[in-house]
Amino acid sequence: MRKGIILAGGKGTRLYPLTAGISKQLLPVYDKPMIFYSLSVLMLAGIKDILLISTSADIPSYKRLLGDGERFGINLSYQIQEYPHGIPQAFTISESFIGNDSVCMILGDNFFYGQSFQDKLRSISERKDEATVLIYNVANPEHYGVLEFNSSDEILSIEEKPVSPKSSFAITGLYFFDNSVIDYSKSLEKSLRGEFEITDLIKKYLVEKKLKFEILGRGFAWLDTGTHDRLIQASSFVQAIEHMQGQKIACIEEIALNNQWITKQKLKNFISSYGDCEYKEYLQKLANIKI
Repeated sequence: MRKGIILAGGKGTRLYPLTAGISKQLLPVYDKPMIFYSLSVLMLAGIKDILLISTSADIPSYKRLLGDGERFGINLSYQIQEYPHGIPQAFTISESFIGNDSVCMILGDNFFYGQSFQDKLRSISERKDEATVLIYNVANPEHYGVLEFNSSDEILSIEEKPVSPKSSFAITGLYFFDNSVIDYSKSLEKSLRGEFEITDLIKKYLVEKKLKFEILGRGFAWLDTGTHDRLIQASSFVQAIEHMQGQKIACIEEIALNNQWITKQKLKNFISSYGDCEYKEYLQKLANIKI
């Protein structure tokens, strides 16, 4: 069994003053809150037990938005992270939630879209006793954790924000780990910037020869929506795709319906309380279409 974690803490300082009074992951990406996009990825991966990590100030807002996940056919719980000390901290504070299971974690400000993405996620999620990172070719790898590999798909190195990157493949904010992630995270030491680094955690899997990677190719879009420009780019991208296709990206009720986690009748019951809006109209059409 694989659990899911959404890391939605932090202060969102890169988006100030937008984030002065609201969590970054509650900002809109076109027609939905940012958190819908990360939640949808875990649901596409077939993960039903999900933990959302955020601050004590912001968790009440997430609970108002998402509740306990019942209307999406998932089990959603919450964990407080008062001060972010790096991404791996998520695995130590969620130890009891993970239990003896493997885990998939996504950063709450990451946006993914691509053909057959669900198939790729399901395939990765079935892997046992190893870790998998998803990588993406970027124009500015010096801003990310960078993975270097050879023609035999052997991983040669991992570097965090290198001055002279050895490749242009950035590690995205979506990680699949086995249960060893808890002990590995506990053994980490803080970096010079005073945080536990995700690249140091991934390196432990590399040393143990338990690290795999998947390339998100040209047919995929990946954005870190933590800046004003990227937030606008993501919104424009979603608007263009949805208008062209007539289908919504990251509609979590639709994913729940397609996964057969809820029935059309249950969907009808829940959306009866939604206000009059285009999103409700879309869901009403889904509830009446044979799937």
